[in-house]
Amino acid sequence: MNTKQTAKLTLLPLALLITGSIDSVRCLPGIALFGSSLIFFALFAALFFLLPTGFVSATLTMIDPERGGIFQWSKKAFGKKTAALAIWLQWINTMVWFPTMLSFVAGTAAYLIAPDLANNRIYLVSVIIGVFWLLTIINLRGLKTATLFASWCTLFGMVIPMLGIIILGLIWIAHGHPMHIHFTKDALLPSLNHQNHWVSLTAIMAAYLGIELATVHVSETKHPARTFPRALTLSVTLILVTMILGALSIAVVIPTHSINLVAGTMQTIHYYLNAYHLQLLEPLLIILILIGSLGSMVNWLISPAKGLLQAAEDNFLPAFFCHHNKKQVPSRLLITQAILITLIAAAFVLMPSINASYWLLTDLSTQLYMLMYLILFASAAVLYWRHHLDQSLVSKKNVVPGGRVGFSICCAMGAIGSLVSIVVGFFRPGDIQAGSEWHYFLLMAIGMLVLTAPVALLWWYQSRRLRSFVAHQTSESP
Repeated sequence: MNTKQTAKLTLLPLALLITGSIDSVRCLPGIALFGSSLIFFALFAALFFLLPTGFVSATLTMIDPERGGIFQWSKKAFGKKTAALAIWLQWINTMVWFPTMLSFVAGTAAYLIAPDLANNRIYLVSVIIGVFWLLTIINLRGLKTATLFASWCTLFGMVIPMLGIIILGLIWIAHGHPMHIHFTKDALLPSLNHQNHWVSLTAIMAAYLGIELATVHVSETKHPARTFPRALTLSVTLILVTMILGALSIAVVIPTHSINLVAGTMQTIHYYLNAYHLQLLEPLLIILILIGSLGSMVNWLISPAKGLLQAAEDNFLPAFFCHHNKKQVPSRLLITQAILITLIAAAFVLMPSINASYWLLTDLSTQLYMLMYLILFASAAVLYWRHHLDQSLVSKKNVVPGGRVGFSICCAMGAIGSLVSIVVGFFRPGDIQAGSEWHYFLLMAIGMLVLTAPVALLWWYQSRRLRSFVAHQTSESP
């Protein structure tokens, strides 16, 4: 490989690339649900999850850029079965996440037609299924310009609406208009023994998921050991500032019990634009947000399928799923994803409220992903200290400040943050109508068991293939 041709990313482009893969106006209503205390928990989540994930996965990617990703890392550390579990958790998390993302698209689009549709479950389910199948068909045709398309969509569909919401919120506060939250010491520093405060971590952690995906660009960065930590720090700063200020801009004007998790962003934009007599801008902002949302999903649609394809190629799935079409796309896995999303979308019909179904799927998605992150941090620690890695190579490729000690601290902090998020994810927020605490706990527990259990079939199938192969070899030996 010609490193002079690939190592082109500098500080600012890399920072914007990382920021664009995480930042989203979709996450703002869920974070805003917890008022002023969101500032404390956003910083807590960044320290114990966002930064450790970025630094650790970047180091592992730099050491072996040709065989990166959670499947390869956990396979080297713990073996194929753990790798299959990790990649399954990453894939199934995305399947649960897509309905929430698509419901946001449906709720936003409703403001161009009839805002009341954002509370119509049949409308939401129809849009979720229709848009996902449309994106699947587009990906099946092959998109050589998908990355460029997604980048431009993120720029126009995330940056401009996000800045617009923040500016309108700051103007509102500066003019002394009434607010539904307060910035007192008691409000900013929540009581840590209050269950509902800790539950806010779920929404914030969900907003931070996926930063490890940006590390695929580490090998294409100029002076990565110096540039990546700086870019990561800059991007985390941008993510924190925009998410905190954007969520506060919603919480300032919409009471927490009235925030719609599907259409909360448009609630806020509609409120601000009416207050400032700028209603003519609303259709433009809606279109920009829709463009940004669709652009971000193009790459997310194919990424989990390619991850699961690694497991299929390692005999954890039938050879049927390894099929590529003429555009070199894993077509059968993509179609399987679309069928699964169609079934998951039914949650919006079965749950007692749209907010409840949206929160349940967000919470369940986050829980599954956090289990994968526990495997990631454990694999990183094992690879760093015991297996497969030349320590002199690690020292040269490590982008974590503090060398070996810094890397170990990052792994420990990331594991703690992931574990805390898993624990608090079993508790229902007070403003979400999803039955009793025990009912919600059981829903989460059953959901995690049901969605994780299929990995046992992957293990069984791989063992069966291995036994068959050994038996065949034995029968052919003289």
